[in-house]
Amino acid sequence: MNRAIPKAVTSLALVVIVAMGVRLAFAWDQARKVPPGVLGIVPFQQEAGNIAYALAKGQGFSNVFRMETGPTAWLAPVYPLLVAAMFKLFGVFTARAFFACVSLNILFSSAAAVPLFFVGKRIGGSGVGAGAAWLWAVYPSGVMMPFEWIWDTSLSALLAAMILWATLELAESEGWLDWGVYGVLWGLALMTNPALGVVLPVLLGWAVLCGRGASQARWRRAALAAGIAILCCLPWTIRNYVAFHRFIPVRSNLPFELWLGNNDIFDEHARNGRKSITRTEEARSYAQLGETAYMQMKWQSAISFMSAHPGLELRLTGRKFTAFWVGTESPVKNFHETDSYLIRAILLSSFVSAIGALFGMVVLWRKQQRTAERSGDRRGPREGQGNAQITRQLAWPLAVFPLLFPCLYYVTHADLRYRHPIDPVVSLLAAIAVRNAYALAVAQFGARDL
Repeated sequence: MNRAIPKAVTSLALVVIVAMGVRLAFAWDQARKVPPGVLGIVPFQQEAGNIAYALAKGQGFSNVFRMETGPTAWLAPVYPLLVAAMFKLFGVFTARAFFACVSLNILFSSAAAVPLFFVGKRIGGSGVGAGAAWLWAVYPSGVMMPFEWIWDTSLSALLAAMILWATLELAESEGWLDWGVYGVLWGLALMTNPALGVVLPVLLGWAVLCGRGASQARWRRAALAAGIAILCCLPWTIRNYVAFHRFIPVRSNLPFELWLGNNDIFDEHARNGRKSITRTEEARSYAQLGETAYMQMKWQSAISFMSAHPGLELRLTGRKFTAFWVGTESPVKNFHETDSYLIRAILLSSFVSAIGALFGMVVLWRKQQRTAERSGDRRGPREGQGNAQITRQLAWPLAVFPLLFPCLYYVTHADLRYRHPIDPVVSLLAAIAVRNAYALAVAQFGARDL
């Protein structure tokens, strides 16, 4: 028993099975409370579902508001195409199509435990790897998202974890094929969730600086990876240019997202200001103007509002920061007011994991600094240092996700769904913090006292 329990706890297969089981159980519990007719319609009443409907009907990537409004670049193409495939296989707006999409989301979400396990094992041993994977397996937001959102959220979380794992492995590889596959992985990520691209320059630069081989060869391999990632996006970019006669690399909806978090609703002194934003009103405006003119109008409105309200913008940024990391702008108030244990668990786990991620980054930075001091090298990466150099610099590729990725949402608008793609990395950082706290406690009190 003494040998079997640790073996089971550190079993990746068991973690993945439990992760899938917990998510399936949650989906089953929620689905039995909703009529099948509702499940087949309501979850698809958003942009991904509307575009997938147009694709399934042979109308192309269009009609973002389920109206005859023509081509759209509102979303990246990968996930709407997946939903459209489910419509083709299981029927348009059917409960079967919904469960097929949820099953895909559960598969994506559960699979994210695999790269987490191996990255954690590389950083702190099997204990950290298993701890990170287990945290993700039962993470409330991770359990809920696959059912609640027919969106790229769960797939983006898997891709972010895969990219982190691939980046660490890539730094030890001199194979051109490995760097080419890395470029393909990034191409898939950008065509799924372009927001992940904000960490691409840092991760690719880290892999080059900490990689093996001659400096010139490393930069050439990086150029190959970046070129392949761009080539993966190029057909879609060309399609957008043909459809809209302007350069749209992947998505067009940034002006709308910026306006959504920066408009007169937030200014209590605004004259004739809006009291609310309704989907019907925005769909009507979009249909009248067309996507290009609509986005231009939203961009101008948002920029004008931000320029005219610098003090308010600072406060709004603080509110968005809180909403991104905890799930709501007023977490304490919402925690006390809600009677849902699920919402309380999500709010609490989001806050605790965010604090854990912060401490995890501190642990990595201090470990990196101590290692550099012991080696007598504070001058950064040097050619040919291999695994030791890579180990010393592991703080960078992990920290870039919680430090850089959220910045876009601090400016536009935020909620817990937008944080979810980096939640696997947050779980890993929290596991590192817990492992360090345990090690300190053992050093202070002794293993028997604990």
